[in-house]
Amino acid sequence: MPLKTAEEFKESLRKMRPNIHKFGKLIEDVTTHPATKSTVEGHAQIYKAQHDPKYQDLVTTTSNLTREKISRYLSIIENPEDMIANLKMKRLFFNLTGTCTGGRCVGWNCINAMWATTYDIDKDLGTDYHQRLKRWLTQAQKDDITISGALTDPKGDRTKSPSQQDDPDMNLHLVEKREDGIVVRGAKVMICGVAAANEIFVLPGSGYNEQDKDYALSFVIPRDTAGLTIVETRRPSDTREEEEKGFDIPVKTGGITQAYLFFEDVFVPKERVFMCGEYKYALPAVLNFIMPYRSAIGGCVAGQGDVKVGAAILVARANGLSSKAFNEKLTKMYINNETTFGMGIASAVLGKKHPSGVWMPDPLLANVNKVHVATLPYETSLLAQDIAGGIAETGCMPSSVDFYDEKYGHLVQKYLKAKSSAETRARAARLVEWATIGAGVPGCMHGGGSPDGAKLVIRANVKLEEKVEIAKNLAGIKEDLPDPEKKK
Repeated sequence: MPLKTAEEFKESLRKMRPNIHKFGKLIEDVTTHPATKSTVEGHAQIYKAQHDPKYQDLVTTTSNLTREKISRYLSIIENPEDMIANLKMKRLFFNLTGTCTGGRCVGWNCINAMWATTYDIDKDLGTDYHQRLKRWLTQAQKDDITISGALTDPKGDRTKSPSQQDDPDMNLHLVEKREDGIVVRGAKVMICGVAAANEIFVLPGSGYNEQDKDYALSFVIPRDTAGLTIVETRRPSDTREEEEKGFDIPVKTGGITQAYLFFEDVFVPKERVFMCGEYKYALPAVLNFIMPYRSAIGGCVAGQGDVKVGAAILVARANGLSSKAFNEKLTKMYINNETTFGMGIASAVLGKKHPSGVWMPDPLLANVNKVHVATLPYETSLLAQDIAGGIAETGCMPSSVDFYDEKYGHLVQKYLKAKSSAETRARAARLVEWATIGAGVPGCMHGGGSPDGAKLVIRANVKLEEKVEIAKNLAGIKEDLPDPEKKK
């Protein structure tokens, strides 16, 4: 089947059973509802790009399964060049949509994480998970679908393991194992891009021990599968019709959505199950996910930064100020952007190939990148607000409804005018607001995991004793100096 067009993608979503809710109402059509249509449009840009000669070499590739042309978002990452393309695509689509297209990148990482994990499980235990994954992926590539990824469980009481919770549903778990598949119950929360997804790829949310083996699950399901209820959780300001008609929501070709997924005895066919009880492989599955994700997120926040730079300077110029007046601040913004982008590329290049064929970025650099991602974009936002001034940061600007009001709109426009027209100034200011404090801001602090979690991986991979030996050799020290034991 040829690559889908943007309209064919939207039509595939219209054909699905409505099961997404917002403000107590069922969303009948995600392609037109104010709460979800922006994210659908954002993901549609990917389908447009794969038919655009300007972008198609980046966003498409050759399948390692069929040797046919496919969306890169459905491919196996086999080398550093594929990982670098991952970063470039995340940056590109933030530039094109103004925000995140998480319904593709997270699902893509799930595919690659489980490609390696199922290979290891099969090799060690003689299961057939890897072959199941191959068959499913071959069909997914042919159908050119969008796949969101789901890892995060509600968790409940953080001092207790999943099996110790008062309510076992606080982590998604196995209810019944049947000859033809499994039944699961629980939830996945804060899941990005579900409204624009055809299918949802589930990974275990953490590492588990034997008593928690019923929580070691990985599978993929259609987004509209029976027993799955989805509640959109995005900011209410994304959904007001009066705002949508004007420029208060400045970007119409992109929008982030997050959702809670409630599994009420959902049946998963056997051919779509890729882990069920193999608890020793749950943590490796998570680690296999976070390495490419934390590497490539450097491209995402660089794309965010590009938007912030451009929008802030548009406001400055609308006010009559030259970009040269902000050289120092702009330089810092550039450095922030290219630090995360460059760290992502470095972790890609210094990675290594897993025996399954998947390319895994360097874990140390990928997690260093995650820590930068949790800090640098916020400084870039602050600088964008500083350059743009109060009109973009304080929220003290009339809505576009007031801007065009028959009675007093002419006054709003008169006093919003600066060097540029009032509308140009207002649109640029709304874009700064959107990109720095509004609904266009993706999760930098905790997206892809917490910075504290990343620091744990950094400490595990930093090889402190090697550095101590380097220093001893240089200083000519022969005496053994181990770390003192902790005082009891």
